[in-house]
Amino acid sequence: MKKLNKLVSVAVASAMVMAMMTGCGSDGNKSSGGTSDGNNGAATFKIGGIGPTTGGAALYGTNVQNAAQIAIDEINAAGGVNGYMLELNFQDDEHDAEKSVNAYNVLKDWGAQMIVGAVTSSPCIAVSEKTKEDNMFQITPSGSAVECVQYDNCFRICFSDPNQGEASAKYISENNLAEKVAIIYDSSDVYSSGIMESFVSGAASYNLNVVATEAFTADSKTDFSVQLQKAKDAGADMVFLPIYYQESSLILTQANAMGYAPTFFSCDGMDGILGVDNFDTKLAEGVMLLTPFAADAQDDLTVKFVSQYKERHNDTPNQFAADAYDAIYVIKAAIEKSGVTPDMSVSDICDKMKAAMLEINVEGLTTVGTGAGMSWNADGEVNKEPKAVKIVDGAYAGMD
Repeated sequence: MKKLNKLVSVAVASAMVMAMMTGCGSDGNKSSGGTSDGNNGAATFKIGGIGPTTGGAALYGTNVQNAAQIAIDEINAAGGVNGYMLELNFQDDEHDAEKSVNAYNVLKDWGAQMIVGAVTSSPCIAVSEKTKEDNMFQITPSGSAVECVQYDNCFRICFSDPNQGEASAKYISENNLAEKVAIIYDSSDVYSSGIMESFVSGAASYNLNVVATEAFTADSKTDFSVQLQKAKDAGADMVFLPIYYQESSLILTQANAMGYAPTFFSCDGMDGILGVDNFDTKLAEGVMLLTPFAADAQDDLTVKFVSQYKERHNDTPNQFAADAYDAIYVIKAAIEKSGVTPDMSVSDICDKMKAAMLEINVEGLTTVGTGAGMSWNADGEVNKEPKAVKIVDGAYAGMD
């Protein structure tokens, strides 16, 4: 009987030890990251990033990824957000909507609790359909199509296409930059078409004389001789290019070859033209574009950011990098304002953060010199002042 009691005691003691070890194991999992089903118990906020780091728009996505990581490292080094660290997992979508959705699914499996991206408009729209289904907080640095923020869980740092188009028309008119304007745009691209439409509307309001509106498509974006000739024949002294930098570099090269030298004006899609392989950057001299960031600005925040970026990546950051840097600090401000914690569900985090977005005001790289920060409407649109830059001596220079 004594022997039996001894065996029972040993078994009970063993069970207690195993239970204690199991409890310790649970605590260890809690501090090391949590799970993908809402991240209950996570010690870090998991931020998923989506954008092109390969392919034709890689310059955009790479800048976003690099700058977002710089911001996260700064925040973590300063103690995190309410004591919690931030972690970034950035996935390549090659500027393709289907691949962007695939990237989102990878990030969801990883345990992402919020999304920075997608970087370009069509992929961003596709991802927003998924984040809406999951009620996951999403903020795009640079997705400018109206539909990118069609749902209440989505916000953006950049201006929308209509805002860019109208602001461009207003800037050209108020500064008397042209008498006759031609437009060359990509009718197969939502970004380009959206800006073109709002520019035409704005031109009518600001008495700009649009003398030619010429389109191309994704299947015909290497030869622009017809569009340029029509602009030249119409007497356009300015060509407005609401397109990306790759096609812009071809247009500038072909205009030079035919002896046509108008002023070129563009939007944020032009940012990156100075980095195009085999492009003669002298042809971009005098090009103007609306963009919220100039790397040569001398304010403390810009100087610090540009210095860090160059040190890490041996390159000069563009506007997409600035948007991404600001996006991370906006997430920080929304987390602080809402009081969310990593152990909350994705949906609860989203509900509280989207409410906080309507109350915060954030000063960042893209508002330096404007005298105001960024705030947001319930429709996800940012409120801030537009800025313009001009390419001078192979670099972006701020304009008054």
